[in-house]
Amino acid sequence: MWPHRVLLGAAVLPLTLLTLRDAPVRLVLPVPAAPAHERPRGGVPQPAIVSRAAWHADEGMVREPAVYTGAVRAVFIHHTGESNDYDCADVPRMLQAVEEAHIKGNGWDDIGYNFLVDRCGTIYEGRAGGIGRSVRGAHTTGFNADSVGIAVLGNYGRGTKVPPVLIGALAKVAAWKLRPGADPRGKVRLVSTNDASRYPKGTAATLHVIAGHRDVYQTNCPGEALYAQLPAIRAATAALRERLTGTADAETPR
Repeated sequence: MWPHRVLLGAAVLPLTLLTLRDAPVRLVLPVPAAPAHERPRGGVPQPAIVSRAAWHADEGMVREPAVYTGAVRAVFIHHTGESNDYDCADVPRMLQAVEEAHIKGNGWDDIGYNFLVDRCGTIYEGRAGGIGRSVRGAHTTGFNADSVGIAVLGNYGRGTKVPPVLIGALAKVAAWKLRPGADPRGKVRLVSTNDASRYPKGTAATLHVIAGHRDVYQTNCPGEALYAQLPAIRAATAALRERLTGTADAETPR
């Protein structure tokens, strides 16, 4: 998450003070979505996702090629921490600011999150490397391996309303990206790779398959309101996988 409010345009660079330190290494709406042909073994289709090309990511700014990891065993939910009163038509500019903050401000190779979701429920490609591939992000200190990080644009602290369309969008990404055999309502055992997390390097942690950033890092991210909706996100993800494949863990379609 970011501890400062975002101002669109040139005033966005204060967003560089993120609490994520485990890095590997002109739009006209409606926008074209990334190709939807990618489908994991379990049969959950890719949702509509606005590509990096569509939101005009600066690929020349990216420092290193993507690094790949194993199949997604866990999903970490974040919020970015800025104001919620943005116009969704301005999101591409906000994403460009995030990219610049992460690369030039934090010194990372690329934007940290794998995906971002706006308050209107639109899903955006974050870190480069292939939407349908298991790209290692820089979103959750100590637990970037075999996981995916999804950030919600905005501040979802105590008393904030979480739009149902936002919960639905998070569920779509989670249902699609989680490996077959992962129950969205279940637990997973992951080993920390960074002493800066809540779990020292080498420590095994038993976590929710769909967890909040605060579960593994000293932060209030993804905010009290969004964190309180994690059970609803897990349930929506499981229901979507059950509807599409006949089972919440999406082993094989029936």
